Amino acid sequence: MRRRLTDFFFSQQFSDGLRTTLAVALPALAGLQLGQLDAGITAAIGALCLSITDTPGPLRHRRNGLLAALGLVFAGALLVGGLAPHRLALGVVFTALSFGLTMLLVWGARAGAVGSATLLGMVLTLAHPPADGLAGLRHAALLALGGIWYLLLVLLQGRVQPYRVAQQALGECLHAVAGFLQRKAAFYEAGTDLDDDYRRLVAQQVVVNEKQEAVRDLLFRTRQIVSESTSTSRRLVLTFTETVDLYEHIAAGYYDYAALRAAFGHTGVLADMQALLSRLATDLDYLGSAILANRPTGSPPPDRQPELARLQARLAALPPDVGASTLVLKKILLNLRDVSQRVGSIRRYFDEAQAAALPPDPGRAASHAQFVARQELQWRAFGQNLTLGSSVFRHAVRMAVACAVAFAVAELLWHGAHNYWILMTVTFMLKPGFSLTRERNTQRIAGTLLGGALGVLVLWLVPGGNVRFGLLLGFMVVAYSFQRTKYLVTVVFLTAYLLILFSFLGLGYLGVMEERLTDTVLGCAIALATAYLLFPRWEGEQLPDLLAATLRANLAYLRQLAERLAGREVLPTTYRLLRKDVYVASANLAAAFQRMLSEPRRTRRRPTEVHQFVVLNHILSSNISAITTGWEEAGPAAALPPASRRALVRAEAALSRSLTRLTTTAPAPTPPPPPDAAEAPAAPEAAGPLAEQLDFLQKVSADLSRVTAALAA
Repeated sequence: MRRRLTDFFFSQQFSDGLRTTLAVALPALAGLQLGQLDAGITAAIGALCLSITDTPGPLRHRRNGLLAALGLVFAGALLVGGLAPHRLALGVVFTALSFGLTMLLVWGARAGAVGSATLLGMVLTLAHPPADGLAGLRHAALLALGGIWYLLLVLLQGRVQPYRVAQQALGECLHAVAGFLQRKAAFYEAGTDLDDDYRRLVAQQVVVNEKQEAVRDLLFRTRQIVSESTSTSRRLVLTFTETVDLYEHIAAGYYDYAALRAAFGHTGVLADMQALLSRLATDLDYLGSAILANRPTGSPPPDRQPELARLQARLAALPPDVGASTLVLKKILLNLRDVSQRVGSIRRYFDEAQAAALPPDPGRAASHAQFVARQELQWRAFGQNLTLGSSVFRHAVRMAVACAVAFAVAELLWHGAHNYWILMTVTFMLKPGFSLTRERNTQRIAGTLLGGALGVLVLWLVPGGNVRFGLLLGFMVVAYSFQRTKYLVTVVFLTAYLLILFSFLGLGYLGVMEERLTDTVLGCAIALATAYLLFPRWEGEQLPDLLAATLRANLAYLRQLAERLAGREVLPTTYRLLRKDVYVASANLAAAFQRMLSEPRRTRRRPTEVHQFVVLNHILSSNISAITTGWEEAGPAAALPPASRRALVRAEAALSRSLTRLTTTAPAPTPPPPPDAAEAPAAPEAAGPLAEQLDFLQKVSADLSRVTAALAA
């Protein structure tokens, strides 16, 4: 618990929360000291709006997003202030702008965040509409001033700590991989349910992919890291490369766990393997904490060689009549030894001398650029998405309708002191997918209730103003720290700190709480009803494309293995790109499947078969990785015999048939093997195990084909 708390204080989310709290609190305090509290609060709102845009990523991208938000927030506030006396025109313009600003999602999540920040600035301008044009200009200028203050904080932090964000992302990535290894260890525990183990493993695979993509984005898009030859930049890149390779070796360790438990569960060997895997996961987790804190571990690393030696001795001592071949246990032992060595390689992150001794790589920036997708700002993308076939367009239409309804309700039916909260709730609760919209709405209502209770409890039990102010600042830090990871926590502490803030402003907190709860329920109801009734996007509708993308990635991954086994060279960069495509496609499918399970039952598409597909896909990619790495580490070898080659071709054919069932565009035909490669004899010591592995690949591919046939029916 203590280490987790330490990790939080060194994490990116706490750093973001602390920066946002400073950016919001200091202008308000400065305004209070100067007798201009209203101006200080307006500037604080400008800083808050820009903080929404400041999503993790390279500093250059963050700066560009903040500058775009700064201009749009100023223009939006100026427009709303000018139209404030004309309520009908204001409602029409706000509805139109809510559509246009939501359409910014066509250029990516950061552009979508710019639209959200602008909407928030416009809604909060409605809280106290300017009396005339001069007051509107002053209000917009103060919002921009607060935004500039936040931008300066971001740029200053980036200048003082240029590598800090990348270190934090890398540490969190190691935590995720350690969690994946811990879930792999559960497969060796006899008392667990294998289906549940696979669900947890696939869910953690989604987390690992998110963290790896975040690190790739930070490292490979930041010229200061990929182009400089400093010790820190090299260590970051090398450690991340080692981490990805480690994850591949962990994922590649697939075995028939049901058969393993039946054959060796009574010997106690599997329990020893599970314990060793757990300790290796703990070692990796500690390394993640050390990188997160940017400090050495402080103690000598644990030596796992004696444990590996004891495990090897136990395997050698197993009686010959144990009931099954111990060859699979020896393979597991080799994998454990490899994982241990790779964890040790990651520990070299703290050896600056070793990183400095490595020769510079002039082509590093160009090679790493291939691993990140480019998001071009093409204006024609906006027009191309103005169709009901675009999920962004449908979401923008829903947003416009929901905002129009919320504006009308606030104007005509509900006249509270803060009825703009209804509109603000709609703009943040309505998400592109129904499952996420429902989840956010549930968390918003529950968090408002819990936060209201917490705030009332503080105001009732804590009479002192200084203590209340300290709690207010603490609640702000917590609320802003979890706004991108745990929304329920954010809502709880945001509601509590708003109640304390309103008490300082002289408002009755019980009346504020009652109104906030009412406005929240109204806004959530509008958002949820719109998401359900108007062009709803169900995850089941997206599954065919995601299934096809996963099959396409695995088919390409399998073909690179065929190239290797046929004696042809596959470049390391090509292999890593194919491997990345498999991980990304698999994680996208698994995440969509998890979201589908939270949607209404009638909209779910064959959840049992999709779960089988996800598990089989994981098994297939794991075995392709295992054969590839084993073949690569074994060095030059003879090509495959015809029988083994046929098993590989049949596996490719099964995946091709599966892909054809899901898409009208058939994949490229499988190239036949060269005659000399097909006829070459295999090495006797390698033919048996390799042939078994290829036969298993064929079986898994055939099982995937059958499941796909059921899904396509």
